[in-house]
Amino acid sequence: MDLNRRQLLWAGGAVGAIALLAACGGGDDAEPTGSATGSAKPRKGGTLRVGALGRAAAITRDPHGSQANESDYLIISLVYDTLTVPGTKPNTEPRLAASWTPSEDLKTWKFKIAQGATFHDGSPVTAKDVVYSLKRLRATPAGASRLPGIQAKNITAEGTDTVVLVSDYANAELPLLTRLTTFVVPDGTTDKDIAKAPGTGPFKLGWFRTGNARLVRNDDWYGGDVYLDAIEVKIFESPQAMANALLAGQIDLASNVGAVAARTAESRKDVQTVRRPNDMAMPIVMRTADGPFADPKVREALRLAVDREAMVKQVLSGYGTIANDILGTGDPAYDKSIPQRARDLAKAKELLKEAKFDTSKTYELLTTEDIAGLAESATLFATQVREAGVKVKVVKQESAVFWDKTWLKGDLYTTYWGTNDSVVFFASKTMVSDSGQNEAGWKSTEFDTAYQKAIGTADAAQRTQLLGQLQQIEYDSSGYLLWGMADGIDLAGAKVRGLPKLPGYGRVQLEGAWLAS
Repeated sequence: MDLNRRQLLWAGGAVGAIALLAACGGGDDAEPTGSATGSAKPRKGGTLRVGALGRAAAITRDPHGSQANESDYLIISLVYDTLTVPGTKPNTEPRLAASWTPSEDLKTWKFKIAQGATFHDGSPVTAKDVVYSLKRLRATPAGASRLPGIQAKNITAEGTDTVVLVSDYANAELPLLTRLTTFVVPDGTTDKDIAKAPGTGPFKLGWFRTGNARLVRNDDWYGGDVYLDAIEVKIFESPQAMANALLAGQIDLASNVGAVAARTAESRKDVQTVRRPNDMAMPIVMRTADGPFADPKVREALRLAVDREAMVKQVLSGYGTIANDILGTGDPAYDKSIPQRARDLAKAKELLKEAKFDTSKTYELLTTEDIAGLAESATLFATQVREAGVKVKVVKQESAVFWDKTWLKGDLYTTYWGTNDSVVFFASKTMVSDSGQNEAGWKSTEFDTAYQKAIGTADAAQRTQLLGQLQQIEYDSSGYLLWGMADGIDLAGAKVRGLPKLPGYGRVQLEGAWLAS
């Protein structure tokens, strides 16, 4: 399994909990209960005890490595800064890069380092540090997908405070692609010393012990006020164990804890529930390159055979929304004007007949139980499409076998993305013909051309229009069947304030959190 993808998936544990709960409806209210995200005046002081999912055997301390653990990524994100971070509108906001400027042809981008940015040892952040860090990131096995279109030789410094990235092609969305993994360490940091490398983030590392950590406030942080004295991160192997610790008062925040815990906590007036819509995608992948689902009519038939509302209600326990086969639902550029697909069994049968699809055969849908929600979604899907005449047998594989043998190769399998990012992000990672994680083996000249045209367009309004065309192609003919989006669900104690509301990686932005008196 590609290590970078693991880094993008660590929200999965919550889905495991979600899938365990039978359908009982969750309503459409996406606003948090309580006041965890309220607007009262923040106060300084206190230690926030945060629970996060992870396994001791998978711990990593390298900010450019693969953080399979949510706990590791949370710690790294609070200690180290990336060039940019996720936002609402716009969905890319400054962080260590205070500003960025493209050339007229959108190939050369100059990132200006934030004024006053220093490492935790007091040394100033220079362009050399950023160049070193980005080249180190680019040299990882998944570096090409982390910095798409940027060769190491085209990462250079201009003076002490400007970093220049030259893309192989015009890319108006390049700053967006620097949000998740461009952590900056001092120039020359060796692999041996990487775990001890000072960061530039809002918190300094106090101690780290077997996945648990204490982070103390960086009073010199250039990014604004930080209110908490400290954050203590505690690692949990299951959402339920984490939720139990929250309910017992052993932690103050259970991050991405899932629907089961949310239901359990409903009667507790001293617990706040924060729902972050559009947090996780769990599409079914249909191989387009060859095999029984290569015919677009067959893929369309399966999309029409699925009952999306039932999937959301039963698999997500209502903590989610139906989707429309387009990845990137949290993107401001997501095209809501494209008609929502609805179940149409008659049309599905007609398409299968036109495609001469062999309905006498039984087709395997491969899944894994390491993220339990996937298996439940596969089982319900198999039941639903049988009404269209398609016989599907769900085959559960061990995690290692699934990711090594099925992912990127299977004819029909489940997948998931723990960070719901932009339309461009998913297009570049999973759908452009030469993308490294092309899960469906989809090669579409029309899509590639539309993608290049969209990211090569400087005017934002025009780019949004072009991204709409891109999404239409994806909707019509990609290998994805995206039936729904799971909410992210956090539980917090009564005093916790200022929690993030963004989906995906946005949830680790705890620098604005504080504790009421």
